[in-house]
Amino acid sequence: MVAKAEAVHAGVDAALDEAARVLKDAPEIALACHVNPDPDALGSMLGLSSFLRARGKTTVSSFGNDPFELAPWVAALPARDGLLEPKRFPRAPALLVTLDSASLDRLGQLAPVASRAGAVIWIDHHISNEGLGTIPVIDPAASSTAEVVFRLMKKMGGTIPPEAAACLYAGIVTDTGRFQYEATSAETLRLAAELRTYPFDHARLAQVLFEDNSLAYLRVLAVALQRLAFDEEVGLVWTYVTQADLSEAGVGVGETDDMIDVVRTAREADVAAVLKQQRDGRFKVSTRSRGGTDLAVVASRFGGGGHRLAAGYTSKVGALETIRELAAAIREARTPSE
Repeated sequence: MVAKAEAVHAGVDAALDEAARVLKDAPEIALACHVNPDPDALGSMLGLSSFLRARGKTTVSSFGNDPFELAPWVAALPARDGLLEPKRFPRAPALLVTLDSASLDRLGQLAPVASRAGAVIWIDHHISNEGLGTIPVIDPAASSTAEVVFRLMKKMGGTIPPEAAACLYAGIVTDTGRFQYEATSAETLRLAAELRTYPFDHARLAQVLFEDNSLAYLRVLAVALQRLAFDEEVGLVWTYVTQADLSEAGVGVGETDDMIDVVRTAREADVAAVLKQQRDGRFKVSTRSRGGTDLAVVASRFGGGGHRLAAGYTSKVGALETIRELAAAIREARTPSE
């Protein structure tokens, strides 16, 4: 097991070396992250963009949502000036860097761009990623994509702008659940401590990321909690929100990303799930486990992915049928200790 871990680490290190070499030689770089980006995806992208611009590179950054909407917390991330709508993104860039996307479809409207790009540096930390891109830089042992990006910057050398440090810190602190999740390693804490030496407003950033909800969102959360249901047989607590709920409250679906973090606190359940209806009627399913279920395996059954204790996918059926399918997949994926 130790030998295998060392081999994986050596492979990641070699991939970082290759990515650093290619980025050093490229005058123009396009960057894309997954749809409905969280702070790890957007922070990694904007942080790397800021770092590359400080080295004299030309960058453009985007994500493939339609409509192209920014979550309120994005205002706390600096280096947003290179962010543009997908329709203005290059159709066939010479070099594309993807951030935090476990699969091609997670790029949304920008997926065809990855197929046309001259070279693709694919930076990710999801265990479900099978090695995409012409230069896959994928480290499932990393706490976050931001952690991998920070290691890439250190490989390239040079000054890291405070704006880039702030963006990467946002990615690490959110994807580790404020350093609570099992992927938080000693290396994660060392990198986070180094990022904190840069001059950015850490307290304000944390407030915007974790303590800044609208009254409208809290009302939608109240509706979701009223619907809370528990399947005792498989240890699944779940709820859902519809487009009608969001429209009535005046809330965008992107504002509901943190709802799972409330539902997952139910001590009676091993798995928590929140179903969020998208504009096309389908339900985006966010899941978390306390340790008894490998959710990466579960999500992969439905075309999704993620990590052992946190994964997601988009369901092609209604809410109740989605839960029936999810419960059946959980039964099959139970660890032997169960």
